[in-house]
Amino acid sequence: MTAPTAWRKSSYSGGGDGNGCVEIANSHTRIAVRDSKVPARATLTFPSGAFAIFIESVKSPTR
Repeated sequence: MTAPTAWRKSSYSGGGDGNGCVEIANSHTRIAVRDSKVPARATLTFPSGAFAIFIESVKSPTR
């Protein structure tokens, strides 16, 4: 994945001054995730299908 240019904050990142913000960017095949407080640090990338599975598992209640 080339360096993403269209980052957007997650709508679930919290309110206020944005201390808990996660940003995402996507291409046709991958999703990139970074911490908005330190955008120059590491970025995680996931294949699109794996990211969708990850999000669904986060939404699911703990068993």
